[in-house]
Amino acid sequence: MGIVNVTPDSFSDGGDYAQFEQACRHVDNMVKQGALIIDVGGESTRPGATEVSVEQELERVIPIIEYTAKTHNVWISIDTSKPQVMEAAVNAGANMINDVRALQAPGALAMAASLDVPICLMHMQGDPQTMQNAPIYDDVVDEVAAFFELRIAYCEAAGIKRERLILDPGFGFGKTLAHNYRLLAMLPKLHEFHLPVLVGLSRKSMIGNLLGRDTDQRLAGSLAGALIAAQQGAHIIRVHDVVETHDVLKVMSETMAYL
Repeated sequence: MGIVNVTPDSFSDGGDYAQFEQACRHVDNMVKQGALIIDVGGESTRPGATEVSVEQELERVIPIIEYTAKTHNVWISIDTSKPQVMEAAVNAGANMINDVRALQAPGALAMAASLDVPICLMHMQGDPQTMQNAPIYDDVVDEVAAFFELRIAYCEAAGIKRERLILDPGFGFGKTLAHNYRLLAMLPKLHEFHLPVLVGLSRKSMIGNLLGRDTDQRLAGSLAGALIAAQQGAHIIRVHDVVETHDVLKVMSETMAYL
């Protein structure tokens, strides 16, 4: 899954693809490099990020979704928590919803149920404004699993079939360095739900803080994380660096074929 942040303030590439032509060329490049899903986001969810209006988010994401749907034979994911954006994005050609708030925003659950597309539910403690203010868990793995059990139940009660759901443990969203790496080590725990697992740790602070690397120096750590996640059974790897991750996973896949 290749990331397209059509925002001025995303933590890694804020402003790089905020203009339509830049974003289109980025989509073209990621598809050429091997991305099978393009994840389009119009609102930053980095720690401390401020919300944007529905209108502004729509202005950012809909043209890119329409372009990608018209030009490339890939899946398109809309990274949003707003029901109005979900609806417009799917109508424009998006194939799935990627919601960091796990359909907890007002109206999101009902909207997602009506759209009949796959939905990724992500775990986050708190919200982007406060999530990294000393997050605390008794056991992060158990609490993330309990959160998914509850959200799955809410989705099914709203008429969303279980097989439409994808789970994302939310690396970097309301978690300390230790929480993040324990989750990565214990990722197979999520397979007990028998649902696809999405992992996004590309260039995140869990890489930078561990290695002492700035955002633009986190490629090696991000690739290591992607490889570990894939070995731990992740089905979707959400990344900024598509061609490098594609190469790493291809080598892994070829090796696993002989085991």
